[in-house]
Amino acid sequence: MTIGEVSEKYEMTADTLRYYERIGLIPPVPRNRNGIRNFDETACGWVSFVKCMRSAGVQIEALIEYVSLMQANTGIERRRNILIEQRARLQKQAEHLKATIERLDYKIANYEKLFANKN
Repeated sequence: MTIGEVSEKYEMTADTLRYYERIGLIPPVPRNRNGIRNFDETACGWVSFVKCMRSAGVQIEALIEYVSLMQANTGIERRRNILIEQRARLQKQAEHLKATIERLDYKIANYEKLFANKN
């Protein structure tokens, strides 16, 4: 797939894809004879993974380290720990969001009682 096709498929700009490759967030993408990026299934898998992780708020630095270790095929325990650490961060965020939603639900219910009493 071309960078334009991948950009459209994953709803990311081509500049973002190039940036992610440049900083090591995704491994180097295979290129054709003319030097044009040719995203294969593996490269697209990385794009999908990184997009999912970034949209959830996983730290760029952690992902770069993870990708680097994956490429070197080393640090299995460290890779697992990176994922565990990021999951714990996301779990805390989810708990905070849940508490905020519950508080908003409580406030909204109070307003609904006020409106019901006016009628």
